[in-house]
Order: sequence, then C-alpha cells, then structure tokens
Amino acid sequence: MNCRGCGSPLRLPLIDLGTSPPSNAYLRAEQLEQAEQWVPLKVQVCQACWLVQTEDYTSAESLFDAEYAYFSSFSSTWLAHAERYVAEMVERFGLMADSRVVEVAANDGYLLQYVAARGIKCLGVEPTRSTAQAAREKGLQIRELFFGRDTAAQLKNQGWAADLMAANNVLAHVPDINDFLGGFATLLKPTGVATFEFPQLLTLMAGAQFDTLYHEHYSYLSLTAVQALCERNGLEVFDVSQLTTHGGSLRVFVQRKDGERRAVQPAVQQQLQTEFDAGVKTPEFYATLAPAAERIKHDLLRFLLQAKAEGKRVVGYGAAAKGNTLLNYAGIKPDLLAWVADASPHKQGKFLPGSRIPVVAPERIDSERPDYVLVLPWNLLSEVSEQLAHVRQWGGRFVIAVPELKLL
Repeated sequence: MNCRGCGSPLRLPLIDLGTSPPSNAYLRAEQLEQAEQWVPLKVQVCQACWLVQTEDYTSAESLFDAEYAYFSSFSSTWLAHAERYVAEMVERFGLMADSRVVEVAANDGYLLQYVAARGIKCLGVEPTRSTAQAAREKGLQIRELFFGRDTAAQLKNQGWAADLMAANNVLAHVPDINDFLGGFATLLKPTGVATFEFPQLLTLMAGAQFDTLYHEHYSYLSLTAVQALCERNGLEVFDVSQLTTHGGSLRVFVQRKDGERRAVQPAVQQQLQTEFDAGVKTPEFYATLAPAAERIKHDLLRFLLQAKAEGKRVVGYGAAAKGNTLLNYAGIKPDLLAWVADASPHKQGKFLPGSRIPVVAPERIDSERPDYVLVLPWNLLSEVSEQLAHVRQWGGRFVIAVPELKLL
C-alpha cells in the first residue's frame, strides 16, 4: 500500500490489532443470526510525510451508511464545546447575518444549531442518512453528500461560497484526504477560514490511546502531516490551538494560499517544534504503542476475570467506537461484561459489533446496581461520573482501562 497523502510506499508499521468489524456497525437482534464482516485493523506510518494511516480494507460508503449510529448531541460536554466554538468564531472573524457557514460532517446538527440561532446562514454536509435527518428536524439545511472537490464546486455554484467552514473530527475519517482538502480550497471565499479539529497524534502516543484506532479513522494526525497535506491542496495553516476534547485534540485554522492571507501565528511553529522534539519524524517514536496496547489488554482481562471469580458484577457505560476496538482486541464477550449502557436511543436495544454485548438504557444501572462500571469513552469520564454519581451510594466503582487500569 502507498501513502494516501503523498503516495510513498508504506514500510513502517505502527500496530496490528488483528481483525474486527467496523466499530459503528451495531447489530439489531435479527442480525445476531448472521455472520459479521471482520477485516484486518492495521496501522502504518509514512516515512516521507509522516501521515499515520490504516491499511485499506473497506470503503467509506460501507462504514458511513444509513444506519450510522453516532449522534453527537448525546454528549452535553460536546454540545457545550460546539456552542463555545461558534461564539469564538463569530467574534474572531466578524461573522454576520449575511455570512455563509458550511459545516462538513454536520452529524445531527449539534454545532450548526448554534450558528442558526445567531441568524447566520448555514449549511451542513452529512453523508449518513440517520444523522442528516436528525439535523433536518432541528430546522437545518443539510446536503446528504460525501465532501470533495466536485461536491464543493456544486455548492459554490449554488451560492454557498463560505466565510467559515467547520470540520470537527472528520479529517481522520476520509479515505481520499487530498480530494477532501481540495474541496475546502474550492468552497472557501478568498477571505474565508476553515477549521479542522482532530485528536492529535502526540496525545494518542503519550496516552497509549490505541482504542481510538478503528476502520472509520483512516488517518491519525499531527500538525506535521496536516501542514504538508494542506500545502499540497492549496491551503495554508495560519494558526493552531490545543483542545482537551477526545483526550487531547488540535484545532487547526487554514486559509486559501491564493486568497487574502492572514499572518501565520507563532503557535504554528511552536507546535511543529514540539512534534519534532517528541520524535514524530523518527521510527523510534512509533515503537511504544503496540506493547502498551498489549499491557492494557492483559490488565483489563485480569481485572474482569478476577471480578468474575469473586462474584462481582461488571457492566459498561458508553457504547463508543473506541470501546469496541478495546473489547474486540481483548476478546471480551458478555460473560465478562454483561451489558453496556448508553444514553442514545439509537444504540439501545442493539448489540456491540464483534463482542455482541447488548446495549441498554442507563436506567438498567440503577435497577441492577453493579459493583463496577467500566467507562469505555474514557474521555467523557468526568461527565459520566457526574451523571452517575449515585453509583457510589451502593459501593459501586468506576473503572477505566486506558491508558492504564484504574478503579475510581
């Protein structure tokens, strides 16, 4: 396989997580009688542009289908983040009622609802029917499309040249990343700005966040790699900021290289230097993840087996994609993790892909009073432990497995 960014041959492996089904392919009860598609989950590193990426085994259309089950609005933390983002962008870039805001991967309208509330014209691009419909129910304009140069040209011809384009947690999800970024250079106005948010590679490696690796994530991004990608596709990075979301993310600000360019902020060079000092351009930097993943797997299995031997009840919270990577890599089934509770009704009554652990409503925790609640989306631990604080009233404890097993 060649690098999806620069085309160079890939020769440096990051990790091999065996095989698993797509992490968001939740099963209905009638599908339990059918075979699932299990495909290899291998990640490699390009030593030419340092883009970290999965090997290609499955198409985007099969991953982001009509039953896609990730709805952003079921996290209060993420909604608050989106509302702050809109306020900051309006102030910084002087957005007004006649401005145009386009969000790529608008999901269920979690962000654009705050743009619309300010009277600013906005449009969402969202390829998954389930989330697109939820956004339309909020009164938002949504185009059910995969984004790229051709899509961007169509939208531009329809009057949607953008002052601001937002793309949160989607840059990693596109197989043709050059076509995707080329679409931003096409649709942005000469004075326009685009922002990309994504979990950053430095924190993934430092926190052994191997569970964020799954088929829907085609790329794992550093500013080093993103800057090269943008340059290749007519864009320039002019600012970057650190975020706490998803265990540690970057927000990258870009503009057209042929437009009215803003000064490049010192934060860009500072982040690039930080990455260089950490070793992102050396093979040694990538050697630590595989052994860390194996340690995490063994520690979690040891805990679950001991709890079972002691007659303790362990359940999960948060039917997150990252949890599915962890559970399938560790080979965990309902005998060790009875069920997983999730606030999203779109997941309740279904079964996790691969492990086939049932997904239930959070009220089940109150009725069964388990001894331990394994929080699979560890990045939402504060939110979950606050919502479920009453678990401690009967002596229940929260558990996380990444980056190391902790009983809280």
